[in-house]
Amino acid sequence: MKKIICTLWCVFSVSIIAQAQQAAPQGFDLERALASTGKIDSLVYPSKTVGVTRKALIYTPPGYHAAKKYPVVYLLHGIGGDEREWFRHGNPQVIFDNLYAEGKMEPMLVIMPNGRAMKDDRAGGNVMAPDRVAAFSTFEQDLLNDLIPYVENQFPIIKDREHRAIFGLSMGGGQALNFGLDHLDTFAWVGGFSSAPNTKMPQELLPDPQDAKDKLKLLWISCGDQDGLLHISKRTHEYLLQNGVPHIYYLEPGGHDFNVWKNDLYNVSQLLFKDKK
Repeated sequence: MKKIICTLWCVFSVSIIAQAQQAAPQGFDLERALASTGKIDSLVYPSKTVGVTRKALIYTPPGYHAAKKYPVVYLLHGIGGDEREWFRHGNPQVIFDNLYAEGKMEPMLVIMPNGRAMKDDRAGGNVMAPDRVAAFSTFEQDLLNDLIPYVENQFPIIKDREHRAIFGLSMGGGQALNFGLDHLDTFAWVGGFSSAPNTKMPQELLPDPQDAKDKLKLLWISCGDQDGLLHISKRTHEYLLQNGVPHIYYLEPGGHDFNVWKNDLYNVSQLLFKDKK
């Protein structure tokens, strides 16, 4: 049974507001015959942090035009993946195209980087090797100092925190929460799907709850109810609840897999850049 507790954008109080997230409808991730679709492509950027040229994927929405300015989402993968993991297993471009066709999503660019910031950043091998795990932390500097500046120089991006989001799954969910909440002057929309043990403890993740209350447009925490990592999301949610930080906590049916993460992406995508404050 789906259980959902949501705390949303609160203007005059930190009251808990119940709001049901919807399970994605059947066929939400299947290609349709649409009049207009977005485009997914690759990009390369110079990384001073790593000392090499690195890769990412970029999704541009239907009707994309360089004369228009767009908000941007950084969408992160898990410990065994790379910049193509969402594309291979999550059909994000199909989910987005279908949402645009239904008028449910704001135009935005979506960047899917490789969150393993090291010279040999390929997926595979011993993903738990110390240097490969450490590279997910190193990505914080690669993201902030290399990737974001490159993207905002090369593409028509609105260059402020209110138009910049970061989300991820599993290891990428931990990264999104760690980096996003540690840099509230950079990101206003932050969330983790089934966040992994790399997620900082809540008191370290958000030592100043009032700062989050003042700056965040959306804080999203979700996980499958059969996921062995549920305790990570639960402890974060409980800390946020105790400190009156508005957020959405979405406990949904499922385990640690793309059935859950695609459903999360479907729901989150419809909330982004729709200012409720």
